[in-house]
Amino acid sequence: MMSAVGDAVHVMPIIHALKAHAPTSHITWVLQPGPATLVEGHPLVDDIVRFDRARGWRAFLETRQALAARCFDIVLALQVYFKAGLITGFTRAPVKLGFDRARARDANWLFTTHRIAPHAGQHVQDQYFEFLDALGVPHGAPSWTLGPWNEEERAWQRTFLGQFDRPIAPIVVATSKAAKDWLPERWAAVCHLLWHEHGLQPVLVGGRSARELAAEQVILRAAPMAHSALGSGLRKLAAILDGAAVALSPDTGPLHLAIALRTPVISLLGYTNPKRVGPYDFAHDLMIDAYGDPGEDYPLDMVYREGRMPRITVDDVAARLAHWRMQYRDARLAQIAPLTAP
Repeated sequence: MMSAVGDAVHVMPIIHALKAHAPTSHITWVLQPGPATLVEGHPLVDDIVRFDRARGWRAFLETRQALAARCFDIVLALQVYFKAGLITGFTRAPVKLGFDRARARDANWLFTTHRIAPHAGQHVQDQYFEFLDALGVPHGAPSWTLGPWNEEERAWQRTFLGQFDRPIAPIVVATSKAAKDWLPERWAAVCHLLWHEHGLQPVLVGGRSARELAAEQVILRAAPMAHSALGSGLRKLAAILDGAAVALSPDTGPLHLAIALRTPVISLLGYTNPKRVGPYDFAHDLMIDAYGDPGEDYPLDMVYREGRMPRITVDDVAARLAHWRMQYRDARLAQIAPLTAP
């Protein structure tokens, strides 16, 4: 799985189930350098092969060389794009299990030896569980172990949280695509709501792309009480989300990371289909769905919808924050209180 953070999070329950079923199994994961930092050192991931697509054709040569020295019993081809098919083709294994032909786009099915059964569209997490079903590996509710898992990272988390006199509310200020972004001016208004009405510290999180930095400037100018933690990196983002009272995200990567950490998250979805990539098993009642029209029973597909994010208003977010306060606040504050203890 060489996609971004959200898909990497979805793979973790697959790894948990495989290791629970076969504890001595050795799992090698091919993924990109960014998500690799999130799972590096994970107790259930034995080996990582990094595919750095920024290196162009050299990435394929380097990955092919790395895989040539490894033999596998089975390869799980969890991605359907042609580039992923090439990587599957580089692996040495008698069984290469991929998606059925209807779902394996870009001729990806040509690189696999076995395929899971055809299935109607469903949430991405359930789609990956189909691979476990094909292998006869039992699974129940998904399990994740993400976020700080060593003392050095816990110490950083305590220091970060300790600089504030109130619980934090991370805000993902921008995404990988402008069509998924929410307006910075509205984020600034939400910062005032968080600070004045809910007693929370707004913390801006994300990378340091030009669009994120531009949003940061707009937000901090209008809401100087906000704190910027842009550019912290994925591991520290996980630590920030793990210690948050509530998170707010229009981006599916941090959204799924928050869900995995069991942090209440207000998700703002309009460009991507919530039925496929929305919150999986937690915080559905905090989601804002601008993807569908009122009363629309939209199909469960991969169609993206432009121009939907501006439909979400500050009042929409305010309503979800009020719901968070009634349904999540007290229990969540009790959960995160020990994280700032010395």
